[in-house]
Amino acid sequence: MKVASGQKADAIIDRLGPLPKHWGLGRLKSGLEFLTSGSRGWAEYYADEGATFLRIANLTRDSLALDLEDVQCVSPPAGSEGERTRVQKDDLLFSITAYLGSVAVVDRDFANGAYVSQHVALARLNAEVLLPRWAGYVALSAVGAGYLAEKGYGGTKIQLALDDVANLTMPLPPLPEQRAIAGFLDRETAKIDALVEEQRRLIALLKEKRQAVISHAVTKGLDPAAPMKPSGIDWLGDIPAHWEVTKLGRVTSVYCDGPFGSGLKSEHYTEHGARVIRLQNIKAHEFAADDAAYIDLLYFKEDLSDKAVVSGDLLIAGLGDDKNLVGRACVAPDDLGPAMVKADCFRFRLVPEVSSNFIAYQLSATAKEDGALLGTGSTRTRIPLSKTARRLVLLPPPEEQRAIVARLAEERGRFDTLEAEADRAITLLQERRSALISAAVTGKIDLRDTTSNSTEAA
Repeated sequence: MKVASGQKADAIIDRLGPLPKHWGLGRLKSGLEFLTSGSRGWAEYYADEGATFLRIANLTRDSLALDLEDVQCVSPPAGSEGERTRVQKDDLLFSITAYLGSVAVVDRDFANGAYVSQHVALARLNAEVLLPRWAGYVALSAVGAGYLAEKGYGGTKIQLALDDVANLTMPLPPLPEQRAIAGFLDRETAKIDALVEEQRRLIALLKEKRQAVISHAVTKGLDPAAPMKPSGIDWLGDIPAHWEVTKLGRVTSVYCDGPFGSGLKSEHYTEHGARVIRLQNIKAHEFAADDAAYIDLLYFKEDLSDKAVVSGDLLIAGLGDDKNLVGRACVAPDDLGPAMVKADCFRFRLVPEVSSNFIAYQLSATAKEDGALLGTGSTRTRIPLSKTARRLVLLPPPEEQRAIVARLAEERGRFDTLEAEADRAITLLQERRSALISAAVTGKIDLRDTTSNSTEAA
């Protein structure tokens, strides 16, 4: 690999920088056979089986590969207008709504066919002029992504015109060099992607390990030699012999749900005032302070003060799904200010000898099992306030509760550090990937020796 020499000092477009002398410069349309986008009305053709319907969710910002993890199928009638958007192998796809800069090259023949949605542009190229993977990498590069972002128009829903896609500026090396550089990027980005995936697997393992450490600490304690006894809870098994099993309501001085119906309406919300704690603020043993909402302070004091939350209160989610489990809990932070709970958000004020932090850890750790036992609903699961008050909790002595909370704070800090390191590694790898693509498609990496060697070998 060499740095390309003999580059033009007077590049046509500043964004590209100097290009190799033997490269041309054109636009995507110079190699287009046609460019189109999907039409409206495909929802009536949705089906459980049939052709693949490619949407912007199936295109990614950092890869030319299609993401087919979540695919919608369609069954359009023969001869329908949608036939013009039928996808072929090597077609180049662009997102033209919302996620501008998302690109993919179709790398397969779909057994039952495939079509694009109205939010996806389909470009079919003349491979004797412009290779699809070369054009795709140019679109992914800082040059291409910057151009597409600049051409976006609209307010809340940014869009891209087909003419702007067609006018995407393309460095045009000879076809053998396009092929060599695209092949080089395929190999090198695959290596980087594998390293990124390793870091993501590491993060997933760290999260699993963190949860296991928390669950063990709040259900088995910190002393592996402690005598054990049956908990009386089938899925839990034995617990330390000196721990007590009781109901949450029995260690609570007062508890409540947020107001339903007319008690809290849209006109009550203001820019400032009393904080309204919503489901998105209650994470597993963690209060999410972002996404704040407020109501008029006077209305809160006069009509909703019985729903008030103060620092140290236990907050429990009465509604959840697979990603945010019903029954998860956290503790109201010290800097909360005037606050109240919304409907399906429960406030429990525990007796002094019970640690809210310990119970929040424990309820979050047992949320999946309790949700299955006590919850109702399919897509979203609900546990009402009355059943939440009957959730069983395991209580060690107060000093042991505090010791477990302190140990878990240390462990969480350790896991947070490891996850942050993995996140930083992913960021650096993605930056390296982006820089590599941009350098390659602007001629900063010379692969002509590779090209000539491949030609001679053939």
